[in-house]
Amino acid sequence: MSGQSVVDDVSRTHRHVFSRAVRFADIDSLGHVNNVRFFDYLEDARLEMFHIDPHREGGTPFRGLVVARHEIDYKRPLTFRADPVRVESWVTEVRPVRFTLNYEIRDDEEIFVRARSVMVAYDVGKAAPRRLNPHELSYLSRFAAV
Repeated sequence: MSGQSVVDDVSRTHRHVFSRAVRFADIDSLGHVNNVRFFDYLEDARLEMFHIDPHREGGTPFRGLVVARHEIDYKRPLTFRADPVRVESWVTEVRPVRFTLNYEIRDDEEIFVRARSVMVAYDVGKAAPRRLNPHELSYLSRFAAV
């Protein structure tokens, strides 16, 4: 087993997994998911990871996160299908006011997209970045790549 495979296996245990249906509206004239629609998939996964899941767990959803940067690598075309894909997300870096979130949009056999977002904690009232609080840092540690 290569070193990269070991890292992937360890990281996978700390991933947030969001199931996303491929909708007919996602498909472009070339018959595959349009590249811009993948950002919707990532947004849906972040919404569940930082708002819906903490609420379900009886915790406090994150408030005031903004995207500072997105990077996306398209690996394979994703076509319309009955089975959903998974958006797997994990944290690779945490700083006092920001963190990096990595993603794969995949199924059991293929990776369609690899992406990364830099997320910044933001104080809406002050219209300025803020420090991540202890609760947020603890939550992020659950998804930290080891």
